[in-house]
Amino acid sequence: MLRITELRLPLNHAEDALRPAIVARLGIADAALQSFTVFRRAYDARRKTAMVLIYTIDCTLASAADEAALLARFAGDVHIRPTPDTSYHFVGQAGLGFYASGRPRPVVIGFGPCGIFAALILAQMGLAPIVLERGKPVRQRTKDTWGLWRQGVLDPESNVQFGEGGAGTFSDGKLWSQISDPRHLTRKVLTEFVKAGAPEEILYVSKPHIGTFRLVSMVEKMRADIEALGGEIRFQQRVTDLLIEAGQVRGVTLASGEQIATDHVVLALGHSARDTFAMLQQRGVYLEAKPFSVGFRIEHPQSLIDKARFGPNAGHPILGAADYKLVHHASNGRGVYSFCMCPGGTVVAATSEPGRVVTNGMSQYSRNERNANAGIVVGIAPQDYRQDDRADGPVNPLDGVAFQRIWESRAYELGGGSYAAPGQRVGDFLTGRASQAFGDVLPSYKPGVTPTNLAEPGRGSLPDYALAAIREALPAFERQIKGFAMPDALLTGVETRTSSPLRITRGKDYQSVNVQGLYPAGEGAGYAGGIMSAGVDGIEVAEAVGRHMLAA
Repeated sequence: MLRITELRLPLNHAEDALRPAIVARLGIADAALQSFTVFRRAYDARRKTAMVLIYTIDCTLASAADEAALLARFAGDVHIRPTPDTSYHFVGQAGLGFYASGRPRPVVIGFGPCGIFAALILAQMGLAPIVLERGKPVRQRTKDTWGLWRQGVLDPESNVQFGEGGAGTFSDGKLWSQISDPRHLTRKVLTEFVKAGAPEEILYVSKPHIGTFRLVSMVEKMRADIEALGGEIRFQQRVTDLLIEAGQVRGVTLASGEQIATDHVVLALGHSARDTFAMLQQRGVYLEAKPFSVGFRIEHPQSLIDKARFGPNAGHPILGAADYKLVHHASNGRGVYSFCMCPGGTVVAATSEPGRVVTNGMSQYSRNERNANAGIVVGIAPQDYRQDDRADGPVNPLDGVAFQRIWESRAYELGGGSYAAPGQRVGDFLTGRASQAFGDVLPSYKPGVTPTNLAEPGRGSLPDYALAAIREALPAFERQIKGFAMPDALLTGVETRTSSPLRITRGKDYQSVNVQGLYPAGEGAGYAGGIMSAGVDGIEVAEAVGRHMLAA
């Protein structure tokens, strides 16, 4: 097969325009083109009045000799090449009698995107993993999450952070990433999602997404596939201890007191497993503090973002709801950027601990809610959040958790102490006034938003340097997206869990640097950010486990 890249057609091209465009690009007769498929479709919106679609096309010619001749003719053209092999190849396969000698099965802790793909790959290799998830199955978990959003009742073990599907279940379901992917593992993730019920368009659109409602049934289907292959998923099983002997994992202990023997543990915890982080530190597992970001959610009318990004093409069915990506380098040295932008979505309550408020964003597949929302966050380093008085030296890896808790508790207080979130109109935030009410942009966060002053002196919702950087960034973003700093745009606090505040350090073999058989993985371990990168990391870690087990 041949792959053509950068094939450009007008946004409103005819449905049957691709075939003649391919024939013209290759300079062949129509009869010579046997078939073609769209591998990717993106758009170029730089000229809003003349937007174009950019295709990557895989073609099969009627004659293999014609393909060889074309490749020779276009040898110097980087946009016409042989189609690469994007299929997935397993690193090994266990035989039917693999466990006959009584060897222990691998254990996966956590069943978010990383844990799901780690368990799936292990199961597909015949290694029958045991998955331990502290939360509930996804449908029960969804009911518990709605309990917080609708009644202000939090279940600390079943919420946006904990339960089947992980935090990604209550998000925009974004399935793109900027990770290096020479082995096309992102294609494996997308293919498995389509098998589980995702729309096939995620295989070719440039920024695929799924949305929460679809993710629920997909997660259930993937769970069933793992179980059908011999895997075991156990819910409401919180791991409270690791059994380590002479630097080697030998098992895990559950809150019930049960112990499970194993020599291979995948730590797919997610970024909010704070009690587990503390246990790992107590057991001497090497951890290190890492940078993360804190800020607010900002909401605008989605129509404003569509017009700013697409101009007269706003509302076009191929384009859908517009997104954005913004960065500003503030004069105080802080970087401010948009994070987890959710077109046509809602701001959601994402806390997992009593007495704290955390925000995040979510969209459904349709992305048809009135508001657009995104995190506007400020990067911080370990020295910013260290909790002791030292000026140098290593920062306690758990200091980032303590720092997050400070501002989450402040948000709970500013919101009125009922899981309502504190909010402020952008116009008031920029001029230093407390908001008394909201304007044209109504908050989407449930259980509610309390108008306040997010930057009140001595009682602000974030550190002063973060507030100053955001105040400087908003007018700068206005210069890129007209209306971004509109007075009635809404800030809701606080966004603290942009990524894990620590890293569970691992080596090139994917094992902990000081505990053999322990495989830190995904977002909670500091090695991913988002559904796609977490899924890919889960695949790579499962492969490392498989190589080790199959070689033994």
